[in-house]
Amino acid sequence: MKSVQHPKPVLAILGRRNLELGPFVIDEAPQEQGPYAHWRVRADEDGTVWLLFDKKDSSANTLSEEVLSELNAILEQLEQNPPRGVVIRSAKPGGFIAGADIAQFRGVADVAQIEAQLARGHAVLDRLDRLRAVTVAVIHGYCLGGGLEVALACDYRIAIDDASFGFPEVLLGLHPGLGGTVRLPRLIKPTQAMAMMLTGHSERARRARALGLVDAVTEERHVRAAVRAAVRGELKKAKRGVAGALLNSAPARRFLASRMTSEAAKRAPRAHYPAPYALIDLWVENGGDADAMQKAEIASFAKLLVGDTAQNLVRVFFLRENLKKLADSQWDGRRVHVIGAGTMGGDIAAWCAWHGFVVTLGDTSQKAIGGAIKRAAELYGKIGRHDHRRVRDALDRLIPDLKGNGVASADLIIEAVPENLDLKRRIFAGIEPKMKPGAILASNTSSIPLEQLRENLPRPERLVGVHFFNPVSRMQLVEIVSHDQAAPEVLAEARAFLGRVDRLPAPVKSAPGFLVNRALTPYLLEALVMLDAGMKKETIDKAAVDFGMPMGPIELADEVGLDICLHVAEMLRGSLDRAMPEAPQWLKDKVAKGELGKKTGKGLYDWKDGHAVKSREETAPPPDAIDRLILPLLDACMTCLREGIVADEQVLDGAMIFATGFAPFRGGPMHYARTRGFADVRDTLKRFAEQYGPRFQPDPGWDAPQ
Repeated sequence: MKSVQHPKPVLAILGRRNLELGPFVIDEAPQEQGPYAHWRVRADEDGTVWLLFDKKDSSANTLSEEVLSELNAILEQLEQNPPRGVVIRSAKPGGFIAGADIAQFRGVADVAQIEAQLARGHAVLDRLDRLRAVTVAVIHGYCLGGGLEVALACDYRIAIDDASFGFPEVLLGLHPGLGGTVRLPRLIKPTQAMAMMLTGHSERARRARALGLVDAVTEERHVRAAVRAAVRGELKKAKRGVAGALLNSAPARRFLASRMTSEAAKRAPRAHYPAPYALIDLWVENGGDADAMQKAEIASFAKLLVGDTAQNLVRVFFLRENLKKLADSQWDGRRVHVIGAGTMGGDIAAWCAWHGFVVTLGDTSQKAIGGAIKRAAELYGKIGRHDHRRVRDALDRLIPDLKGNGVASADLIIEAVPENLDLKRRIFAGIEPKMKPGAILASNTSSIPLEQLRENLPRPERLVGVHFFNPVSRMQLVEIVSHDQAAPEVLAEARAFLGRVDRLPAPVKSAPGFLVNRALTPYLLEALVMLDAGMKKETIDKAAVDFGMPMGPIELADEVGLDICLHVAEMLRGSLDRAMPEAPQWLKDKVAKGELGKKTGKGLYDWKDGHAVKSREETAPPPDAIDRLILPLLDACMTCLREGIVADEQVLDGAMIFATGFAPFRGGPMHYARTRGFADVRDTLKRFAEQYGPRFQPDPGWDAPQ
């Protein structure tokens, strides 16, 4: 245990004050801010000093140079008169510390400057680590990235039941940069530490306790008792054990690193995502020497941060934040009625019930409703495996409704039946008179313009498109489709609804295919043209994956469903005033035979256990294969911008990344086009138009001044 001095000098400086410290009410009464903008310093009668982190003008605590500079000044003062104990705690209700202030990462290019900033941050946490007092981090809610690195620099970590811990830096193309690569493998087994850092996955409080990451898990009302036990040395610390030391030996590191590298390559190719491999190299080369590891961590982090991958992934982070802000409006609805218990309707209903809505699920088939309830139970079993009460409550809120009685009490009605205009109109005509005056009528149509759906509706201003993507539980983006008669408040309420079900709204105007399908269809059709010309489907998919797509267009078509792809392609071909290839006859024949892709077990690929069965023979794609696939997608994006279907490049890039998985490390389709150069995109399209046909004729938007 660290040696401590008598606490009285600190109490004399700070003043005595007993507090009921919790995550929601920190002070007994409003007080002056004190000498620090982001920290409040309080002392207990027993000599424990509490450092309460409350970042000014922010809803969440994040680390910045100013925050760390203030913490350094506090620690310097405490070094002069060490108290018995020091507790670091958040005053924000949401959590401990969410990590670094990501805004600091945007546009940085000076490696030396970044290294200097990191060195200053390391010095602060080293000072906390060396402080001659028992240091305790009390953690509720999230404890991520730099926040976890602050906690690791303390002697003890006490978690509230709801706490979660993680290093998500890899999702930004980085690895921990404030000592996490040094301290975490010393605290828990190196293999577990590396897994946390390589995947970005978070661990809940009790799992973190089992790993040895935290020393105690308690309820809020027992926090002070746990802190007193820690300060007195009565709280038993988690220990890594002998196995951890053995796994950190040089031979073990080399052996384990090869396996880690193989696993990383399955998820993130080195050429596109260098951070996992940089982290593995750090550990292999320096894992036995903490000082060398710390210096190498700083240099590696700085090099990664100025790279294209990290800068583009930081851009993606803010694209996501921009979409989240679009859901900031208020909507107090509590009841949702979903019409159609097929894959989309049933899964939308299940997702809404999981997020607290009372959901009635209507369909003409009792069997379909039963199947949807079964799928919901399976989904809840996966995402709520540690929260049986929430699973039970969600199933209670998901109500079969064969007669459609839920329409009358619903605040939001979502139609999710097959893409048939007449069918949707008949449904609207039947339910619209039963709706509450303030209810929203939404269609999950993937391609039909709302101007056609609204015909004969007495209240067309209440109609909006709410287009989810499949699978609902995994696809974060939902298109909010407007039309010229939609009420602005209805659109705002629809966006707010998506915020309540943890989805990202992308506002788009009604047009054939809207944004995502409009852009994705030329990409998929070109893949079919290449397949029809004799190129192997595995080769076509490899070209897209080499570019950075999460899967190739052939596999994606099977995932979406060949029937849906064919319908959207034929609708767009008949609606758009531009050349588009006709879907091959063999594709129409497959759809007619019911070979629809993954959902039927056979499509362009055969499917087994949820995976496409592919030939193991790798064939290198032709030199122009990537551009033949990607440039039609970029061109459609430019058309959507020029026609005003989507407001700006930020919404467009965010929508395409979060709905289609467009290579995130490239920052979005339009960002990629700008990086490549609009003129190059245009000229390549013109060359393809001469070589392959008029479907490649570039949109005039590429010629506009930028």
